[in-house]
This record gives sequence, C-alpha cells and structure tokens, in this order.
Amino acid sequence: MSSPISNVRPEPDQVIVDIVDYVLDYRIDSRLAYETARNCLIDTLGCGLEALEYPACTKLLGPIVPGTIVPHGAKVPGTQFQLDPVQAAFNIGAMIRWLDFNDTWLAAEWGHPSDNLGGILATADWISRNAVAAGKPPLAMKAVLTAMIKAHEIQGCIALENSFNRVGLDHVVLVKVASTAVVAQMLGLSRDEIINAVSLAWVDGQSLRTYRHAPNTGSRKSWAAGDATSRAVRLALMARTGEMGYPSVLTAKTWGFYDVLFKGRPFAFQRPYGSYVMENVLFKISFPAEFHAQTAVEAAVALHAKLRALGRSVDDIRKITIRTHEACIRIIDKKGPLSNPADRDHCIQYMVAVPLLFGTLAAEHYEDVVAIDPRIDALRDRIVCVEDPAFTADYLDPAKRSIANGLTVEFTDGTTLPEELVEYPIGHRRRRADGIPLLVAKFETNLARRFPPRQQRAILEASLDQARLEAMPVHEYVDLYVI
Repeated sequence: MSSPISNVRPEPDQVIVDIVDYVLDYRIDSRLAYETARNCLIDTLGCGLEALEYPACTKLLGPIVPGTIVPHGAKVPGTQFQLDPVQAAFNIGAMIRWLDFNDTWLAAEWGHPSDNLGGILATADWISRNAVAAGKPPLAMKAVLTAMIKAHEIQGCIALENSFNRVGLDHVVLVKVASTAVVAQMLGLSRDEIINAVSLAWVDGQSLRTYRHAPNTGSRKSWAAGDATSRAVRLALMARTGEMGYPSVLTAKTWGFYDVLFKGRPFAFQRPYGSYVMENVLFKISFPAEFHAQTAVEAAVALHAKLRALGRSVDDIRKITIRTHEACIRIIDKKGPLSNPADRDHCIQYMVAVPLLFGTLAAEHYEDVVAIDPRIDALRDRIVCVEDPAFTADYLDPAKRSIANGLTVEFTDGTTLPEELVEYPIGHRRRRADGIPLLVAKFETNLARRFPPRQQRAILEASLDQARLEAMPVHEYVDLYVI
C-alpha cells in the first residue's frame, strides 16, 4: 500500500525565503550600482518614448476601459494616461520592451532586467500620489533605484545557472518573480505576505517561448514583459489583502514548479544576492538588436566602411561567415522568410545584412518598407554561422561575460577580408567609459522625439544629477514626462 501524503503545511521553499530576506534586509551600499541604476532608468524610459512612435505599440496602451481616469493613479511617461498601478505597469512595461532596445542580461538564461521598471515605477508613482493626497510624505526616486537594483539582482542571479529557455519557458517568469518581490516590499507588506506574493508568482501560469521562435515569432514578445510586471503588481496587491500563499510551490512532489516545469531539477545558484547584476548589466546603446547580435552588428558597420573604402559592394560578396557562440546560434540563427519586425530583430543574418547595406541598424529597418528590399534577403542567403567553443566558454565565464562575434567576408574573386572581430559590445561594463556618453546622447535623442526643448532640459537636469534625482519625489519626476 502507498503511504498517505502528509497534509502538514511545509515551511516556505528556501529559494523564496532568500528572495524575500534580500528584498527586506539587504542594504545597497554600492555607489556604482546606484549610478548604473540611474543610467538604466533614463535609458529604459528613453526606449519607451521611442516606442510611442509605433502604432503597433500605442494601440495596446491606455486604460482597459477607454476613458477611465484613476484619481491619484500612476502616470504613463510620454502620454496623458493616468491609470491604476496594474494597468500602468503594463503600459510602461510594453513601451520599454517594444523595440528590444533596453538593457540585457546574458547567462544560462537571458532577459532584460529593466523590464521590471514597469511595475516598480507604476507602483512607486501610485503610492506617492496617494501619500501626498493623504498629507503624507511621498517616496523618493532613490526607492525606485533601490528596487531596480534588487529586481535586477533577483532576475539576474537566478538566470546565471538556470536555463528556462531549455525547457520552453520564457524569461519573463523572472520578471514576474522579481517585480512581485520588490513591489510587495514597496507596498509595505510583511515578510510572510511577501513570501505569499512570491509564491503566487511561481505558481502562476508561465509564458511559453513560442512567440520568440520560428514559425510563430510575433509581437507578443514585445509586450510579454509588460504583462509579467503588471501581473506582479496584481499578485502583490492580492497578497496585501491577506490572500494565502503556497510555501512549497517550487519543491512540492509532482505538483511543484520543479517537477511540472523544470524537469525535476532544483535551481542552482552561483552567488548570493547583492548588487552584481546592476553593476554588470549590458546596455543596448548603438543598435536595437537582440543582444547576441550586438557585436555582429558593430562588426558589420565597420565592414560597410571598409567595403566602401575598397570600392567594393555587397554584390561582390560570395559568403559571410559569422564565428559566434552557442546561444547566438540557438536563438537567432534563422533562415527562410521573415514575416514581421519581431521575426527580423531575432535573425542575425538580417541584423548583419542591413548594416552591410546601409551602414547602420535602426528600429525602422525592421519595418516592411525596408524589409521588401530584395538585396537584404539575397545577402542573408550568403551568411552562415559557426560556433567557436572558445566564444561560448567566454560568454559563460563570469569574469568575462563576452558576447563575441567575428565576421569574415569572402569575395566572388576568391579573396577575403581579415576577420572583423568584436568581443565586447559598447554597452558592456568593460566599455563603460565609451558607452555612457553615448547612452546619454541616446536619451537626449529619445526625449526630443516627444517633448519641447524646455521640457527636455528639465528632464535632463533632474536625471543627470545623481543626488538630485535620488532625493526627488517620485510623482514629481514622473510629472516631468507628462505631455
């Protein structure tokens, strides 16, 4: 006879306890982390402002019921929307991720930790406006930066050793978990309530990666993180009401996350939570390209200039070989028709062909009006990827975290150009000195898309001064972005 299953409620899973204790108790002392978080904030909001130029994004924004305005609700930067924090989180999160231009974290799992800003900023703004309405002090922007650092850390540290993509799950599960933890803390939940909230995030339905891969690649990948961070706000608010949690959601035999969705394997961890991820996060500065292709695009831009200097054209090219790392081949090595922008910005051949032809790669290059150029597909057909195991090893090495790509051009006359190799993209920590001025310039460009000069100056003055920004009330900073 089988033994009866114990109905004694277990202690919370250690993975959940570690997340909650970190969120509640860990003090961030790293000035580098706060400075990087400020740069991450402006870059992330700038990406959202650029996305507002695309109707495919803006059609999803606003309240669920048209015309709804929430008193003391969270405002959506670059718009006139004032929404409940759940829907505001979706709006901000969808804007941030739409063009695949915000920060990136690459490890066993990849993702975009600034996706968490949707839930963080919406919740902080909502809390602050209601506090002021009640005669209480608002949150300061330092609380937003702290929550960003901790959300980055939770998402990134879990991603270091645990590949969700290999079991078919999308990385936005980590956005949901990280956002739930930090939002619950901002809402003032108790330790037990935050444990409940985080357990609800793990027990929730998780997104499949199918919308990121052929033959189903589509625009959901641009709003999936907004959906995840808004769901996090909803779950945190539910836990605040006293809604129960599920303490062994990860480890429960048969019915837990590990057995149902992770092939029975428990999570592994490389390091304790601190501020490592924010300090080492990768910024997409030059190109709105899936990050495994960033260095390939940079190399292609350099090759475009060399071809022009030699008086050669892409018509002279017989073959282009991309020496790359395993994750690049698994995610963005793609042949055949590309049906939409979401398909194109996850195809390394497309992302190399465009700058070889035009000398740059911008968001508009993924649109149909450019993609119909027959030269792009003709050149794609001549591009092949090969894995270099050394590149793969350096990609996974925590001391290097390179994202190397090397491009070799062979001409129809049998000659070749020396390989154009880029190991670290401009947004890598090793290239911060070069990258941050370009990141600020990117922010200025994005502000100019939406605001008149006086408003641009006000935003810049607040955003580029670390001490001033940290002390500024959240709602006052968000109000700078209202049109």
